Amino acid sequence: KEPPSHIIAPAIHKNRQQVADLFNEHHPHLEPRDADDVDGMLADARIVLREQFLKADVGITGANFLIAETGQTVIVTNEGNGDLTQLLPRVHIALAGIEKVVPTLEDTMTIMRVLARSATGQEMSSYTTFSAGGRRKGDLDGPEAFHVVLLDNGRSKLLGSPTEDILRCIRCGCCLNACPVYGKIGGHAYGSTYSGPVGAVLTPSLAGLSEAHHLPNASSLCGRCEEVCPMRIPIPKMLRHFREEEVASGMAPASARRGIALWAWFASRPGLYRTMTSLTTGVLSLFGRKRGRFSSLPMAGAWTATRDLASPQGKSFQSQWARRSKS
Repeated sequence: KEPPSHIIAPAIHKNRQQVADLFNEHHPHLEPRDADDVDGMLADARIVLREQFLKADVGITGANFLIAETGQTVIVTNEGNGDLTQLLPRVHIALAGIEKVVPTLEDTMTIMRVLARSATGQEMSSYTTFSAGGRRKGDLDGPEAFHVVLLDNGRSKLLGSPTEDILRCIRCGCCLNACPVYGKIGGHAYGSTYSGPVGAVLTPSLAGLSEAHHLPNASSLCGRCEEVCPMRIPIPKMLRHFREEEVASGMAPASARRGIALWAWFASRPGLYRTMTSLTTGVLSLFGRKRGRFSSLPMAGAWTATRDLASPQGKSFQSQWARRSKS
């Protein structure tokens, strides 16, 4: 009963103990499991989930690709859940955005070569399944009926817009794994199925900037997301575009505008800026030395309300840089 925190590893925020606790809480009729009993938990999951797959009348999947040339849908998984969903129920419904359509089978194979490598580092995922219709006479398995639903939901409006390149995303999650901001705040902070750099562009693109104007600010603009993206999507460029739109439309909160103005005033005075950052770093390092983190801190309540804030370790970056330059 939690939203996903990662687009390819939805429960990556849970450790083994938390998983075991959830299994024991929600399946009291099964044998209690210890956190180290991974095989036992897998066996329990198989027992519970297989029953649901076998009883289902309709299986709904997404699609990694929709091949225009052959009329096939393609799903890629490592668990086999996609195959069970589309093969066991009487009806299979594939629901996918229009950006998943690729022209030919050759195009699909080209993109698939980078999908698994970028997502999990594999040559190929464990299950790569092509579907082209319902069960035919003589087929051993498959659904009786097969339906493909193409979802627009604002996607066609992105064509020709400054953020149309986000439609090239293949949902590999590579940008999430590389993003320093996502690594610190986690996927739930984005308030959307799509988190990380791709979510910071896709959500305001589809839902509207007024609904998600805070997301493009969840980035240091280090460019690592574009560097690792197999589809070479210019994510930082689109984040800057949304930030400019936010400022021009007056959506930025007054507190944020005042904070940036204050920072700009200090930053335009390098000597004062270095003095203040060194002083602040020293004070925080002193008070946070014992625990190494802060559970509460003035002007950081939005962060410490849900997670600890790491205390600085040593001097500021500029101080260290200056010292190393002299040596």
